[in-house]
Formats: sequence, C-alpha cells, structure tokens
Amino acid sequence: MKKIFFFFVLQVIISYTLFTLTTKKKLSDLENVPSLSKEVTNGPDKPLHIILLWTWPFHYQFQLNNCPQAFDALDCFFTVNRSFYSSAKAVVIHHRNVCNSKAQLPQIPRPPNQYWIWFNTESPSHSPNLNFMDNLINLTMSYRADSDIFTPYGWLEMKNESQNFTIPKKTKLVAWAITNWNGNSRRVQYYAELKKYINVDIFGRQRMPLSKSGLLDTMSKYKFYLAFENSIHQDYITEKLWTNSFLSGTVPVVMGPTRKNYERFIPSDSFIHVDDFPTAKDLASYLHELDKDDQRYQQYFNWRSMYQPTKKRRSWVIEYCKVCKAVKEAPVYRIIPSIGEWFK
Repeated sequence: MKKIFFFFVLQVIISYTLFTLTTKKKLSDLENVPSLSKEVTNGPDKPLHIILLWTWPFHYQFQLNNCPQAFDALDCFFTVNRSFYSSAKAVVIHHRNVCNSKAQLPQIPRPPNQYWIWFNTESPSHSPNLNFMDNLINLTMSYRADSDIFTPYGWLEMKNESQNFTIPKKTKLVAWAITNWNGNSRRVQYYAELKKYINVDIFGRQRMPLSKSGLLDTMSKYKFYLAFENSIHQDYITEKLWTNSFLSGTVPVVMGPTRKNYERFIPSDSFIHVDDFPTAKDLASYLHELDKDDQRYQQYFNWRSMYQPTKKRRSWVIEYCKVCKAVKEAPVYRIIPSIGEWFK
C-alpha cells in the first residue's frame, strides 16, 4: 500500500510540474503575440489592425510581427492563420500564388469594409490571369510608383553630408547575369548583336557559375553591367539595376522603360541606356571609349557623393510592414474594376 501511495503522490507532483511549465510557456508565448482577447481591440482608443497574409509570397516564410520601429506597427497584427479572416482589417493577396485558379482566392463572404490588397512584384508580361481580380481589389501594392502601397525593388537614400566614393578596382569590362534565357526576347537578341563588338562575360544557368553570396564581389570587378529587364513596362526596374549593378559598384547599361522613366528614380548620369544609341555597335564603341578614359568613366559615380543605394536586398518583412501604415491611414474604400487595365 505504501508503494502504491508513494507512486500516486509522485504522479501528482510530476503532473503538476508539467502543467505549471506548460502554462508558463503558453503565457510567455502570448506575451509575444496579441492575446485572443485582443483580436479586435488593443485598448479603448487604439484598435488592433489584423492583417492576414492569404499566402506566403512565393511560399517563402519569414518572421511576422517584426517590423522596424520606424513603421509604427505595434498596433498591427500580421498572421497567415486564415481563421482570423472574419476579423481581419486587410487581406494581402500575392498574385503569383493565386493566379492559377479563382478557387485559390478567399471563398468566404467578405466582412464589410475589409480591404483586399493586391500584391505583385512581377511585370504585366509575367502576371497571368489578372482578370481574376476584377471587382475584388481595394488597394494595389507593387513596384509601380502609382500603387497605393509602393514597393520598389530599390531606392536611393540621401547622405547626411557629401562623401567621397571609392570605385572598386576594375579588372574586367562587361558582365551580365541571366537566369531565364529566351532566344526570342529583345534582350537576348540585343546581346547577340552586341557581343560582335565587345566581350561580355555571362553568368547564370548553364553559363559561368555565380553564387548569391559571391555576386556583389564578382560584379564589382567589372566596369559595366547589363541591367537588361526581362520585359519592358512602366517603373519596372528590378534588382538587375539596384543590386547587381549599384550595390556592386559598377555602371549599369540598362534596357527597360524609357530614360525619362529611369530618371524619376535615379540620376541621369548614373546609368547608360541602350536607347541612347542607334545600334548595338554604337553602344559597344561608347563603352570602349569609356574604358580608355578614366576621367569620363568616373563621372558615372559623381552622384554617389550625395546618394547611396539601399544596402539591403529586397525584404519581404519591410514590404508587408508598409501595409500597416496604409491601413491605419484609412484610405477611401473603393473597388478597382480591372487590375489588368491599370497594370498593363
């Protein structure tokens, strides 16, 4: 009997200890996220805005509710848990994750005045089935400067004071990193003509290998980088310019929207546009001239004394943190008839 009693007491102690530890852990976890009692409000004067990510962008997962202080996002709660749908202030719909079928969109009736935010980082040429979004979307979120929530691939920041920029040591001439090789595309056809007059080192799939960690160091050794976009659309200026070229400290030779469009975002003397030359041969001749004239080449870096490109690569956390500010500003509730018409 004593053994049975002792065993019973031991079981009670173990159970109580496990219960206490589990409860403390749950309480600790709840300190890091809004409790269930705060699903809708965070105090009488400060509503909590629930922002539902309908899907992870491109299925890439990252830590939520980790916005930098500058975004003032403490009264926003980000989640991928669809059980929050009925109380969400906004639902962010990433186009490429739902464009295969309308069944991938929310099928539950929408609560009154809930914002559906259309998020897209791709160009119209690579955004199928835009008609799926007809009469559903309230706010746009993209690289387009006229989006409700502007999410560019990069930007320039003004320095506090003028600073000299040290141009990385150059030992090579022209580089191009390309993943999707389409022989019928304008950029590949232009390259086919350009290579007749100037040597271009090509990195990417089935060409010279290039790791993400070694990209900037490798590109910095080149004087010029071919920042050729995969399609030509308004404001579509991607990491090919911002990261591969600017962050590596080389001069971009761009193919994309018009020079005027580029100049909305970067100085006119920071890049070379293919449209400035009648033929690829003329562009090659100009690059050879700059290669032989250090003073003229260095003028393409004058802007760096006052500006610097963003040092971080595209951050999904930052993009979604922008949603909080947009929602808190209570934009006029309207339904966009056709995303396709606006985005084309």
